Amino acid sequence: MTDADNFLSNYDYEIPKELIAQKPVENRQDSRLFVVNRRTQKFYHRKFSDIVEYFNAGDCLTINITKVIPSRLFGKKSGGGKVEILFLDPRQKDGEYKVLIKPFISSGKKVYFEDGYECEIMSKTETGETIVKFNKSGILEFLQKHGIMPLPPYINRKGKLAWELSDFDKQRYQTIYAKTLGAIAAPTAGLHFTEDILGTLKAKGINIATLTLYVGWGTFKPINTAKLNNHIMLSEKFIIDKTNAKIINSAINNNKKIVAVGTTSVRALEFAASKSGFLKNDKFFIKDISGETSIFIYPGYKFKIINTLITNLHLPKSTPLIMASALSSREIMLKAYKEAVKEKYRFFSYGDSMLIL
Repeated sequence: MTDADNFLSNYDYEIPKELIAQKPVENRQDSRLFVVNRRTQKFYHRKFSDIVEYFNAGDCLTINITKVIPSRLFGKKSGGGKVEILFLDPRQKDGEYKVLIKPFISSGKKVYFEDGYECEIMSKTETGETIVKFNKSGILEFLQKHGIMPLPPYINRKGKLAWELSDFDKQRYQTIYAKTLGAIAAPTAGLHFTEDILGTLKAKGINIATLTLYVGWGTFKPINTAKLNNHIMLSEKFIIDKTNAKIINSAINNNKKIVAVGTTSVRALEFAASKSGFLKNDKFFIKDISGETSIFIYPGYKFKIINTLITNLHLPKSTPLIMASALSSREIMLKAYKEAVKEKYRFFSYGDSMLIL
């Protein structure tokens, strides 16, 4: 890691507003695929459906099967003013929830929702969250009925538009293999996969391992320190079971590609290696593990498990962009992003894909 690699300001780039995707392409597999070969430093422009060409029998594709909860909720103050709440961990079951709320409401005030639900503002945390207490249980079911998907703020879903596109977003801001309910953001690198692509990969002999990392606020919370080594990630819960650890370890043992679909998969795998992994024949292997990870991967990090990454085109100065730079290099990644802008790729959550080999 160079001194320049440690400064957040060196992960900036210019992105025209019109390249920020507001909707995904009609067919998931028709997203464009920007291929980065970090060894030759060459770039290739493909379609996502071409991704099967880059893997061989025995390689291991690791996917995050977390499922997004429609955790954005609109209510009203006692005087009638509108209030927006984003649940940060809607799986809590004790009646108290950590949320982001706007506009500001002081402690002791209440917010009113559909079906007789209401919450009282209990307190504010030092890191900007609000603790609220609901008068009823069954919040998960309530959110499935009345919540909308928590899309990032650069995707316009204000007011009426949020409701008009609610059903569309509930389908498309979700991977086709999502199973374990609990995330408040999608592992967006997986949004491009279809059943056909997964079937083709399996038929080619590529093994698919699953894990769960409940994507939280930390994924898109801005870095507010000038130097990367001063940034602290918010923790996220994850699970890697014994069956899937065995699939991953088999590929490692046979010197195959360990392909992480998304930065969330990377965080789970690399944390597992550092927390309970073991060395054998100069290779790192993992064990089944569950817990919380706040691992922040930036240039200088030595990857223990993954050697290939499928990801999206990320925001300037964001933790996913910095992780991608750790795998390739900051120079290669910024050069690639400059070319992606020139070639008019679609950026961010609903945008195009990148494969880093």
